[in-house]
Amino acid sequence: MNSEKFSDQSTQEHRFPCSACGADLRFDPEAKLLKCDHCGADQPLDKGDAPPPRELDFRAALNATLPDQAMEETRVSTCPNCGAEVEFNADLHATECPFCATPVVTDTGVHRQIKPHGLLPFALTEAHARSAMTDWLGRLWFAPNGLKDYARKGRQLSGMYLPYWTFDAQTATQYRGERGDDYYTTRTITRDGKTQTIRERHTRWRAKSGRVSRFFDDVLVLASQALPTRFTDGLAPWDLSELEPYVPDYLAGFRASAYTVPLEEGYESARDYMDRVIVRDVKFDIGGDRQRVHDLQTAVSEVTFKHILLPVWMAAYKYRGKTYRFVVNGRTGKVQGERPYSAWKIALAVIAGLIVAAGIGYVVAMNQQGTAGF
Repeated sequence: MNSEKFSDQSTQEHRFPCSACGADLRFDPEAKLLKCDHCGADQPLDKGDAPPPRELDFRAALNATLPDQAMEETRVSTCPNCGAEVEFNADLHATECPFCATPVVTDTGVHRQIKPHGLLPFALTEAHARSAMTDWLGRLWFAPNGLKDYARKGRQLSGMYLPYWTFDAQTATQYRGERGDDYYTTRTITRDGKTQTIRERHTRWRAKSGRVSRFFDDVLVLASQALPTRFTDGLAPWDLSELEPYVPDYLAGFRASAYTVPLEEGYESARDYMDRVIVRDVKFDIGGDRQRVHDLQTAVSEVTFKHILLPVWMAAYKYRGKTYRFVVNGRTGKVQGERPYSAWKIALAVIAGLIVAAGIGYVVAMNQQGTAGF
């Protein structure tokens, strides 16, 4: 979505021409302004009167009663391989999916969705992200040298804004459980003619009930199914306190992925996280050395959400017929990805290990023979 801005009701192109030469401008993460790669000219971002990121009412979204200004229509193309929905420049008709390197013909359709209301701009350039990925690849044991060389010499990484939901909620939980307090006793036993004193642990249980409450702020849920969560979870933490208002200028030169995880499904994932935290809070409230939780009744209120975009540098490499994906946090440089294993490197490591073990065994045997001779 490097050259489009969408109105509340219909798609409308928004371009970023250089005032000096007419070429396209792009957002420069280091300078935090728009820059022309052709002539080097730059210009400040046009933030206008964009409102700060704000919470939206969850129930209103479920009932389809959000205000029109909270919605937008986008042109997206769906990857036939991984299902990612990616927004493309209206002038672009064929490209490669940034998530899996599958060729995609951009037969775009109009997609009505909840508009992003905030984003974290890229802070790392492509060069810095590539350096972080190269360092990460260099630390991988048993990775084929061919992939490392291919990745170092390959095409540039793609800058992609990934969609996320954030949820706020107030919770109050009534619980029933048991508190266990440990105590110890000693007893004497005789084994093989020897008397031993052993210490045994016991637990005294008693019923416990109570109430805990917690306000959850910005529970983050990936709103795309194009990447495994083990990748994106590994990119955390994100500095959500630095969220900027959503303005198209930040997307100049980058792409944005449309959300494919519905709001309701995102909320279910958020609730799973909340429930785990609530259980931890209940156990802390029960106290003692051990806890048993028998029943939880949680009331959830004041549920709000945001649709935000987070920056990721991505690379998808086809290596010997298989796709390997790497993602870099566009703010911190943290790297996650898939990795192949080199069969010959593993074989050499096994052989080396056997040689070392044989050498140690030989030394031990010689020492034993020397001791026996003495």
